[in-house]
Amino acid sequence: MNPTRRNFIKTASVLAAGAVLPLDKLSAARTRISPADKIRVALIGGNSMGYSNLASFVKNPEVECVALCDIDRNVLNRRTDDLVKLGLPRPKLYVDYLKMLESKDIDVVIIGTPDHWHCLQFVHSLEAGKHVYVEKPVGNSIAEINIMQKATQKHGKMVQVGQWQRSQPHFVDAVNYLRSGKLGRIRTCKSWSYVDWKGAVPKVPNAPVPEGVDYDMWLGPAPKRAFNINRFHFTWRWYWEYAGGLMTDWGVHLIDYILYGMGKSVPSSVMAIGGKYAFPDDDMVTPDTMTAVYDFNDFTMTWEHTIGIGLGNWRRPHGMSYIGENGTLVLDRNGWEVVPEKEKIEALPVQKNVGSGLDLHVRNFLDCIKNNTPQKLNAGIEVGRGVALVAQMGNIAYRTGERVYWDESRQTFTSSAANKLITPVYNNGYKLPKY
Repeated sequence: MNPTRRNFIKTASVLAAGAVLPLDKLSAARTRISPADKIRVALIGGNSMGYSNLASFVKNPEVECVALCDIDRNVLNRRTDDLVKLGLPRPKLYVDYLKMLESKDIDVVIIGTPDHWHCLQFVHSLEAGKHVYVEKPVGNSIAEINIMQKATQKHGKMVQVGQWQRSQPHFVDAVNYLRSGKLGRIRTCKSWSYVDWKGAVPKVPNAPVPEGVDYDMWLGPAPKRAFNINRFHFTWRWYWEYAGGLMTDWGVHLIDYILYGMGKSVPSSVMAIGGKYAFPDDDMVTPDTMTAVYDFNDFTMTWEHTIGIGLGNWRRPHGMSYIGENGTLVLDRNGWEVVPEKEKIEALPVQKNVGSGLDLHVRNFLDCIKNNTPQKLNAGIEVGRGVALVAQMGNIAYRTGERVYWDESRQTFTSSAANKLITPVYNNGYKLPKY
């Protein structure tokens, strides 16, 4: 390996990864943190990634979990037990997040709820004077993500979006190589997610609300409907009322690095095709197969996803590729490599993942809070808003069946059908925040 290549595959961020302290040493480290230096966190939505985020937070000795909020008391009890097993004190429990936000003992709110709740909980947390770590995607509509951006600017609190690959060392290394210019001019990029671990969502009848669940609170601003298990924990993401399917689940992670690497934010146009090709008769509403094509004027980007097939481009279930005139850089969560075009550049074998991106992402957020350095956030609101906008544009192109053109200055499309999908309709007495 020559010195030039070595420089590309080494990054200072690897040195920051560190090792997680064993439980006994972590407990001892907590006792040495003064009350003034503690960062007190609360979690809204503890069933999946919300708790994964919290688990990463409490690996840091200055973090104290003081509150959990969930509409499902079964989840609250389970997560409380999980925290006690880690040697942590029992937090206060809430079903209504607004009641929780009244507490003066909370510094940071982690939002891990379904996407349709992000905007309200995000804005209310900022208005209550809390810093916010919000799961991706930022919001479930273009109007919401713009409101969340404006609310962040107004309240001046620290906001980190859960696009943790921005803190993953080997992703950073790959972008450093990309920006070296060795690949030559990039004319097209690809991003994809092929999901073979997920199958059909069989239709099931509506059922009584499970014991311990505040279903009306779960619905929030979404349309009123009878309880159906398909639209509840986890599988809610396959329905437009609550989320945007694989595009806003995996897409915001992967498309984000295309935008980051290429230094672009907004395409001039998008078109998309697809449908329910794998499971046409199941209960999913969002497409199980989809391709979106984005035009950035000097390069194109494609997004592909399938459900029920696991072998994607470059024999990778998920990933990104930057295709240049001298070679192609292929990147996923396991590592990255460079494949030369007709031996124009040196091949680079797979450079493997090092460290935990989520842990580093949380550490970056905590450091920015402690040092009041919002400019050093790895995935602040601008990053989250940018990729959420692009993902929403792809879904809107699919749902309208049109090639849609975006006017960045007006924050609208040139299509009336597309513009109708910019702003969600809030139901059940909830109002879209105004900023």
